[in-house]
Amino acid sequence: MYLKMPPKIKILEAAGAVADGRIKKLDDKVFKVVSSEGDRVYNVYVDLDKKEACSTDNGTTYRNYVGYPIISSLFILGTLPYDALIGKSLANIDWRHLNETLKNYALVEKKVKEIARDRGVAPESIDKYVNEVYTQLKKIKLSKVDKCSNL
Repeated sequence: MYLKMPPKIKILEAAGAVADGRIKKLDDKVFKVVSSEGDRVYNVYVDLDKKEACSTDNGTTYRNYVGYPIISSLFILGTLPYDALIGKSLANIDWRHLNETLKNYALVEKKVKEIARDRGVAPESIDKYVNEVYTQLKKIKLSKVDKCSNL
């Protein structure tokens, strides 16, 4: 089974995770990603040669899409373009709190863009960046594998 494309907000969440320094590269294929609240650690496996991946985050595990831990790992690998300025504008956001209180990705995205705007990054720049990353991510078809629970 191929992983589906994620909600676009996950690209912003991944950029924020990189800016926060919450991604630890263990080797060329294995990563640990700490949640925004710091209470969870996700195992991530990405093998670009075999075009396969997995992650223990809910989006990847239960909804079968490319979750933000995989996207952030692809940023670290240089497979997807990472914009440090945009990442910095998305740093230190409590994503889980926003997702749980707003319960709607469109509302979360609106709030996150307000935060980024207050930190000096225009919403239009974020939209352009997200579309660029999304286009690149579409080109990377990843099969879901069951390796992450053992990492």
